[in-house]
Amino acid sequence: MTKPQNLTFKERVDRASGILYVLPSFSILCLIAVVPIIYTAYLSFTTYDVFSAPVPNGVENYRQLLHDENFRLALLNTVIFTALTVPFQTIIPMILADQLVRSDHPKLSGFVRSTLFIPVVASLILVGMVWQYMLAANGGTFNEMLHFFHLISDDYNINFLGTRTGALFAVAFVSIWKHIGYFLVIFYAGVQDIPRERYEAARVDGANRVQQFIHITMPGLRPITFLVVILGTIWSFQVFDLVYSMTGGGPAGGTTTIVISIFEEGFKNMQMGYASAISMFLFVCVVGISVAQQLIYKRIEK
Repeated sequence: MTKPQNLTFKERVDRASGILYVLPSFSILCLIAVVPIIYTAYLSFTTYDVFSAPVPNGVENYRQLLHDENFRLALLNTVIFTALTVPFQTIIPMILADQLVRSDHPKLSGFVRSTLFIPVVASLILVGMVWQYMLAANGGTFNEMLHFFHLISDDYNINFLGTRTGALFAVAFVSIWKHIGYFLVIFYAGVQDIPRERYEAARVDGANRVQQFIHITMPGLRPITFLVVILGTIWSFQVFDLVYSMTGGGPAGGTTTIVISIFEEGFKNMQMGYASAISMFLFVCVVGISVAQQLIYKRIEK
């Protein structure tokens, strides 16, 4: 690397030009990302209700966080939601991508990809409202279908969103359905990059489709799989729109996630300082998960 004191005039001009090109984007990034994080960290050490100036209170918000049963429930719900969604959002698109790329019917493959991608472009709020109607206990689409096929009696309805466990599973199911198309596109591009000769050689050796998937497709998609797991985990920890539109965090806090807890503390209870402390906890969790997954990936690659 050339030392700064040995740079020619042209190299100095090029370096200054590069900095000037990056400076606007870097300034915007600091304004919309770094500054809010720093200000939120500051508020997390204060008592703040929006109507009066923040009053420093030390680590009181974090002490409250440790003893808050509602927060522990929100954290547990978020972890369960993540455990329910991430594996299915990873495995199902991977299998579908493998089958679609190696399909003998390219037109059908394109149609399936387009169909599965439609939910991705739909608004999460709209998706939540539609599924809330479809899963409703009275007059919901699913209950009407069960009545039509005589799977349940006409005077009985299943309240999918009426129990804590049922509601959490229902929201997780809709989240999986919503994101499968997005991850399918990523896996589809990855499978296309795997040399066809490997599959042909495996077929000659007598390997069936399952064995080819396990020994060729899965190892070939390892970097993409880690990317999908990281994205899915971060999105699951940040889930808000879908849960809020389907259940509002109920029943009895059964679907209250960390972000919904932040919303309720900040905008309903007007405890911005405490909500900021929860936000900082979420920020540390997301960064920690990303770093841990990267370290695990590097260790596996070695």
